[in-house]
Amino acid sequence: MKLGIIGLPQSGKTTIFNALTGGDQPTNASAGRIEVHTAVVDVPDPRVDTLSGMFNPRKTIYAKVTYADIAGLDGSAGKSGISGTLLNQLAQMDGFIHVVRCFDDENVPHAAGSVDPARDIAAMDGELLLNDLIAVERKLERLQDERRKGGTDKTLNERQTALFERLHEILSTETPLREVEFTSDEEKNLSGFGLLTRKPLLVLLNLGEGQAAPEIKLAHPCPVVDLQGKLEMEIAQLPPEDAQMFMEEYGIEEPGLNKMIRLSYDLLNLQSFFTVGEDEVRAWTVRRGASAHEAAGAIHTDLQKGFIRAEVVSYEDLTSLGGMSEARAKGKLRLEGKQYVVQDGDIVHIRFNL
Repeated sequence: MKLGIIGLPQSGKTTIFNALTGGDQPTNASAGRIEVHTAVVDVPDPRVDTLSGMFNPRKTIYAKVTYADIAGLDGSAGKSGISGTLLNQLAQMDGFIHVVRCFDDENVPHAAGSVDPARDIAAMDGELLLNDLIAVERKLERLQDERRKGGTDKTLNERQTALFERLHEILSTETPLREVEFTSDEEKNLSGFGLLTRKPLLVLLNLGEGQAAPEIKLAHPCPVVDLQGKLEMEIAQLPPEDAQMFMEEYGIEEPGLNKMIRLSYDLLNLQSFFTVGEDEVRAWTVRRGASAHEAAGAIHTDLQKGFIRAEVVSYEDLTSLGGMSEARAKGKLRLEGKQYVVQDGDIVHIRFNL
């Protein structure tokens, strides 16, 4: 899972990045400069801790999330669209966290002269929409050239032309493509095209210390969360004991990282399942609705190729009964086939043969 942190200049993107990753990247990067910082973070999950306590493995491995702090978007892509280098970085992301400035700070002037979250959200939406519209128009021009020159698959050309004309019509109404349902064939045709408004997006309102979140009406529905960015960054950079005291003092129930990762999972429609044993307790990430066969592939391609059966027990049953042998004795450890839909928290063991 790779999420890009985007936003207009001086919105606090790097502050949020540091808050989520415990990093210490400088927060005064120059506006307009293309910079990307990445960090891989363990997904905090108390279920992993409980399973590790039960099995006492040699290794305990949490699921991972990669955050990328992407600077360079400033709402002024213009007729040419987003630059190639920046576009390449954005296209690699599974989704975006759009950091929107809500705090006032006379030492950090807003590029537009005033703090206006609704205006900034609209500016970023417009930049992403414009970029996709330009990309779709270029694709339609290439398809037209192919028809004129001949020598290409006529049926494929017609199918793609119809699809991209539909995309053009949607984008021309300023509708992000994430709001549109596509068939499985259309999804395949679009999978490598890197359209930015197809990617899931979460709006993060970056508040000042003690600031209440403003009420904002979004033109396009998407999840919204608020975070006191600077305060959360300071907490993330403290030793655990000091961080806990700091959180209690400010009435913060949990670090922003924990909340953001849960929201990130929801945003990307993901869930965790686990493998357990004396060697290793490990969390794995799959999409919601994934089959046991897909889960086997997430662990290792050999397990997917040689899949026979999946031994499955729910986290709740395993922990309440006290172990695998007890779960087996109570009939809670089940054998499932390839099409079994993995549930969040399942403990899975793949039987396979190559």
